[in-house]
Amino acid sequence: MYQLLELEGIGNARDLGGYRAGGKTVKKGLLLRTGALTKAAPDALLKLEKTYHAGVVADLRMTDERQADPDPVIPGAENLHLPLMELQDMLRNLDPEIAAKLSSISTDRMAMFHATCEYHLIDENLYVHFLMDEKAVQSWRTFFQALLHLEEGKAFVWHCTDGKDRTGCAAMLILSALGADRETILSDYMLTNQVNRQKVEGIRQRFAHSMPEDRLKLLMFLGGGVDEAYMLNAISALNRTYGSVIGYLKDALGLSEEDLETLRRRYLEDPA
Repeated sequence: MYQLLELEGIGNARDLGGYRAGGKTVKKGLLLRTGALTKAAPDALLKLEKTYHAGVVADLRMTDERQADPDPVIPGAENLHLPLMELQDMLRNLDPEIAAKLSSISTDRMAMFHATCEYHLIDENLYVHFLMDEKAVQSWRTFFQALLHLEEGKAFVWHCTDGKDRTGCAAMLILSALGADRETILSDYMLTNQVNRQKVEGIRQRFAHSMPEDRLKLLMFLGGGVDEAYMLNAISALNRTYGSVIGYLKDALGLSEEDLETLRRRYLEDPA
């Protein structure tokens, strides 16, 4: 039903084509979710240009991430920077002492991880911020306008760093707009655990005997895995605030029923 993309140097690359949505099927080769493109092999970039005819690359990373590892140029593709949050905003909302400590250990990944646990900086509300914070809403509006106005036959590519959290939220929104059911949406989200099985299992084996289960679970999440509870919590938050994900797309992002129909005409086809 889904297909992994053979794009050397690009992690967690998948095509949403083949999923069922509202009695139809998502067209193949048009909606591509990936991890960062920074280490993409030349052949992978050539495929995105010549095979998939990438028309837009939407980069959901923070500005700091993007500046450290800029996206490569894909001829013919417009590169949109659509951050859902910024590091400065996150630090600004913290107690100054905590923010200073995080800044001082920012290059020590394990120290940063333990500080994240100690100060409860990441929890199941992470995706709620990715969807409902003011900066995120602005970026999602641009994201969907680009989807709506993409030239026919061109692929829409979107990514963050690992292609699982911010990218996963984007896939949830697109599949919801196209009429996919919750089972399909969650299945797509959870596929990251299959793609990154070796990496995530390596973390479990290395730290299982030296780390509490809750902390190990978070480390596996940050190290490449996903947790269904995060996505379910985000969908529940949209349901509470807007009545449904479709309500969010309409009321927060400004999509009309005509816009949704346009997306479905463009990205869906009758099943084979």
